[in-house]
Amino acid sequence: MALGLFRVCLVVVTAIVNHPLLFPRENATVPENEEDIIRKMQVLEEKLHLEQLRLEEEVAQLAAQKEALERVAEEAQQQNESRTAWDLWSTLCMILFLVIEVWRQDHQDGPSPECLGGDEDELPGLEGAPLRGLILPNKATLDHFYERCIRGATADAARTREFVEGFVDDLLEALRSLCNRDRDMEVEDFIGVDSMYENWQVDKPLLCHLFVPFIPPEPYHFRPELWCSSLSVPLNRQGYGQIKVVRADEDTLGCICGKTKLGEDLLCLLHGKNHVAQPTSEAEDPLCARGSPYLDTMQVMKWFQVALTRAWHRIAHKYEFDLAFGQLDTPGSLRIRFRSGKFMPFQLIPVIQCDDSDLYFVSHLPREPCGGDQASSTDWLLSFAVYERHFLRMTSKALPEGACHLSCLQIASFLLSKQRRLTGPSGLGDYHLKTALLHLLLSRRPADWKAGQLDARLRELLCFLEKSLLEKKLHHFFIGNRKAPEALGLPEAVRRAEPLNLFRPFVLQRSLYRETMDSFYEMLKNAPVLISEYSLHIPSDHANLPPKAVIR
Repeated sequence: MALGLFRVCLVVVTAIVNHPLLFPRENATVPENEEDIIRKMQVLEEKLHLEQLRLEEEVAQLAAQKEALERVAEEAQQQNESRTAWDLWSTLCMILFLVIEVWRQDHQDGPSPECLGGDEDELPGLEGAPLRGLILPNKATLDHFYERCIRGATADAARTREFVEGFVDDLLEALRSLCNRDRDMEVEDFIGVDSMYENWQVDKPLLCHLFVPFIPPEPYHFRPELWCSSLSVPLNRQGYGQIKVVRADEDTLGCICGKTKLGEDLLCLLHGKNHVAQPTSEAEDPLCARGSPYLDTMQVMKWFQVALTRAWHRIAHKYEFDLAFGQLDTPGSLRIRFRSGKFMPFQLIPVIQCDDSDLYFVSHLPREPCGGDQASSTDWLLSFAVYERHFLRMTSKALPEGACHLSCLQIASFLLSKQRRLTGPSGLGDYHLKTALLHLLLSRRPADWKAGQLDARLRELLCFLEKSLLEKKLHHFFIGNRKAPEALGLPEAVRRAEPLNLFRPFVLQRSLYRETMDSFYEMLKNAPVLISEYSLHIPSDHANLPPKAVIR
């Protein structure tokens, strides 16, 4: 009983001791702290989850940007590869085009397809057979026409040349007697050029062209400057040059005393020891352009016209005819009028020799239909007339007797002359006909120019002209032609120059080109009728025909 009571008391005491109100413990707030911690952990967990979502979104955006950059880089690489391939293809096409163009220019015999199908210069009926299928008269008809018409019409060419040359000799001698050698230009002997001296003149009246070289008075001299000596010459000035008037004591090209020290023991015999070059005033330079040392064509024309007028007044009493200028804008165009009413024209052309060659600078040329730009007054056209005469003479010696080359040129010139009277002048002139013949003479064997080949060679000449017109390209025979015979002595600078296209005005002037093509094909269409018509109506004074002329 006592033991049981003791146990009860012990339990009661233990309960009292452990009661929280009597003895509070330190960990009595743990449940509350645990809830706060749990709540905070939940909040933190939510923040971490939101941060994870944000980071995942940023990573997704970065991945999308990377993919976009990779896509742009890939597209750029593809474009670069495509552009490289296109550039390579364009280069190959350009090289192929240039090769084809060079081959066409050097080897193709027919006209260029580009010249036949362009919208700019499209002409009806250019396609098809050469010469539009024209059938020229046969050899017998051409021979009859030439013998009865052309040779008969030019029978008195030799007498005309002889008369004109005698009169011009007297006229120039009178001119020299009136000139002051200290101030005036000195005139040299004339040189016969062009068709009358190459024996293919067909037009009436017969017209002599004579070059009259002149040189300046001392102490001046001329220094020619060719267009090919400069790289800045425009295309329309090719074939031209300028002539500088230089005093002998100022010509540094002719004396080396101004370029080197001669020393005390050497003396320049030209300039002297104490010579000092003085600048020349423009008023002292004879016939120069204002403010320029270059010779002026207009000044030369005025001087030459005045000089001829004074010379004629000096000798007019010796002759029973009148002399007058034929064309106001051509100073050397003269006309002799006889008392019977007949007249005889001729042309004296003032020229300047280019160094020691047979090239001459001319102030003007006989009127030829052309569409070129107006030249400057200090630009002088370079004439190859003397070389052309030499080439024809040299070629004639190698051709068979009675060769038909001049006959072809005469017939073509006759047809062109008649066409000009019908439709007026065009861009095609006699000089183009002669240039075409010179090219054919150089490319053909001498045996191909026998008298029996007249019809074939005439047709070939007309086909060559047609091809050149369609291509708008006819190269000058001497400029840039390295196939020209070296025996002619052509200056090397001219041989090595760029070829000069005589048909360049057709490229720039479409209306002139159309008129020329229409006139050319109309000439071909009228050729058989003209040949037949003029063969039947021959003047009575041509019954006795002279022997066929040759170049001597």
